[in-house]
Amino acid sequence: MEIIISNSSEKPIYEQICIQIKNLIMNGTLSAGEALPSMRVLARDLHVSVITVQRAYEDLTRDGFIEAVSGKGSFVAAQNREFIREEQLRAAEELLQKAAEIGRAHGISYEQMANILKLFYEE
Repeated sequence: MEIIISNSSEKPIYEQICIQIKNLIMNGTLSAGEALPSMRVLARDLHVSVITVQRAYEDLTRDGFIEAVSGKGSFVAAQNREFIREEQLRAAEELLQKAAEIGRAHGISYEQMANILKLFYEE
């Protein structure tokens, strides 16, 4: 499992870890039941505090992406297909909102934006 931390990112380190693990789960790189590295091991590998990794794992557990098993570690949770679809839809909505803001700010018409999206979507 490869996680890349950027010190120049606006996002806190725990959030960067959380986002990357979510992406690995949603794209199928990490499968249901697969063990995640222990908090200590991941903290050591990333050169961050164990508390930072703990916060990321807590968020992932709260959001239903991983399950913590006492004495055994953390594992990828069995995912509901609808839940994954909802997460993907939310991510797409955020990007489309950004695109709409850029379009409005620079006078790009709705029709032009729709045509651009259609071109990308049909590729």
